[in-house]
Amino acid sequence: MLLVGAGGVGAPAAWALAEAGIARVVVVDDDRVELSNLHRQVLFRDDDVGRPKAETLAARLVERGVDATAIEGRALPDTALSLLSSIDVVIDGVDNFPSRFLLADAAWLCHKPIVHAAAVRWHATMFVTGDGGRPCYRCLFEDLPEGPAPDCASAGVVGPVCGVVGGLAADAALGLLDGREGLVGTLTTLDGRTGELRRVVVRPRADCPLCGTREIHGLDAARYLGPSCDA
Repeated sequence: MLLVGAGGVGAPAAWALAEAGIARVVVVDDDRVELSNLHRQVLFRDDDVGRPKAETLAARLVERGVDATAIEGRALPDTALSLLSSIDVVIDGVDNFPSRFLLADAAWLCHKPIVHAAAVRWHATMFVTGDGGRPCYRCLFEDLPEGPAPDCASAGVVGPVCGVVGGLAADAALGLLDGREGLVGTLTTLDGRTGELRRVVVRPRADCPLCGTREIHGLDAARYLGPSCDA
């Protein structure tokens, strides 16, 4: 399993994977633990503040019997394909669109299934893509937004919402490992205020540049320029 983002989504997802008996996880993140993270990044402790997230999360997984490796840094256009080469499933727990589109494109090009999960304020989303099939993330969102999108730092997030979507992402990833295809191509949304969980099927777009017209053949760095924020 490749877990990109050791934050509010990644930490509860990692915990669920460990308790489910996952064998190996590679954790990628370039950030450090902050005190304000602890309400939602549930595998970190007070004395972890200031430590690298990837290293700390990997250590917590090792304590739970998982073969875990930490990579301090981001998934980048020149490294993403190699990161995905030796894994079975990707969980995308980043909170910026450039990294999310990069991971989506890399997963499709490498024929790897990927679970995209995100949370902001009271809302969470999860989208599941199969191993090189359709639909893909660009069928849902064609390209990067024009301006900066709300993230946890600017808009805030409710900790339990992160926990729920992190658990859902772990369950979806385990299902993909087990060959269950029922979630592929679905978008799940959670409204934390009402508790409503909604799932819809996303239809492939004929003009999708990734899985439709197939105009994207590699990871051109210029394609992923956008506002940066922490994973």
